[in-house]
Amino acid sequence: MRAIAEFIMRGRMQATLVVVGSAALPLLFWLSAAASCLVLLRRGPKDAVGILAWAMLPALVWWYFGEPRTLLVLLGSLGLALMLRAGQSWVRVLLGSIAVGLVFSVVLGAVFREPIAELATQLQKLMPQMLDGAYQQLSVEERARLESLIAPVLTGLMAALLQIVSLLCLMLGRYWQAVLYNPGGFGSEFRALRLPPMLAFGLLTAMLLGPNFGVELAMLTPLCSVPLAFAGLALLHGLSASGRLAKFWLVGLYVSLLLFLQLVYPLLVALAIVDSLIDFRGRRAPKNDAGPTNGEG
Repeated sequence: MRAIAEFIMRGRMQATLVVVGSAALPLLFWLSAAASCLVLLRRGPKDAVGILAWAMLPALVWWYFGEPRTLLVLLGSLGLALMLRAGQSWVRVLLGSIAVGLVFSVVLGAVFREPIAELATQLQKLMPQMLDGAYQQLSVEERARLESLIAPVLTGLMAALLQIVSLLCLMLGRYWQAVLYNPGGFGSEFRALRLPPMLAFGLLTAMLLGPNFGVELAMLTPLCSVPLAFAGLALLHGLSASGRLAKFWLVGLYVSLLLFLQLVYPLLVALAIVDSLIDFRGRRAPKNDAGPTNGEG
């Protein structure tokens, strides 16, 4: 991965080749977004705008053919990179990702309205089997409300997935920046990530009560869970770095995320909420004198 970062930062032509070429390939759009974040974080918006403009061209072509995700992830990760470049903390960047996710939801809801509606209809038919006897005990109004939440939640899940990809692309770009200009800087940044109690419980409240204020706000549930999940990952990485958690648990965590996402993801969210109150890393956290990740000071 270091070799890719070095090639990107070797010159404008090399950077343009990577961001344009990877954006043109359907399975490598994430590489284009990560490379664009690296260029933006290191060179700033004025020097990077020419390279980033070229990256938009294949993304716009994909949009024309009905695939908006390449452009959404590229713009979303760059927007978050601008916040990081401006000196905002990772906590605020994670909060900013919720706004990015809401934009994703609006776009995806418009572009994929018919497929989402069709999938929601199929899920409505399966609802009696999925909920078994509990579904039969619901009143007609409760069933109607439950069914009306399916489409917004599906849209929110799709947007949350792109929200996660955008954050991962930004983190990869930040990691590359640290590898080249300040080794270890990104690790210390990420391991220190912790949500304040008021913010953590505010996100939890939005997740639980959002649908009560409008059916469309049901999409907030998956979107607001993303910052909590990343904070949970940061907690486990911090505990591992301090020696209070064996490193093989991290390997098991990521394997479990791939195999049992529906079980492990809520656990990460719960860990982040508890950590906001207790601060497991707390006073015993080792000192780290690593400089700023951007390598500028």
